[in-house]
Amino acid sequence: MSILVNTHSDVEEQLLIAFLNSHRYEYKSGVIENGESDIETFLDQYNKELDEADAEIDAGNYMSHEEVEKIFSDRRKNLNGNKME
Repeated sequence: MSILVNTHSDVEEQLLIAFLNSHRYEYKSGVIENGESDIETFLDQYNKELDEADAEIDAGNYMSHEEVEKIFSDRRKNLNGNKME
């Protein structure tokens, strides 16, 4: 999975880089400076992931809204120390 992030200040950029480094995430900085090819690569991967998600939905591989609500409800119960039903 790829994420393109635009920070608004040097402080935001430093905080983001410190976070990524502290969790040992792999990242590439300076995408704009490296030219359009990096952005095109990102967009190609992003569009591929969207196409794959669409194909899964078309194949019936998805959760209903009610199923998602139940998962979140159960998670909240578990976080609050209540037994899950």
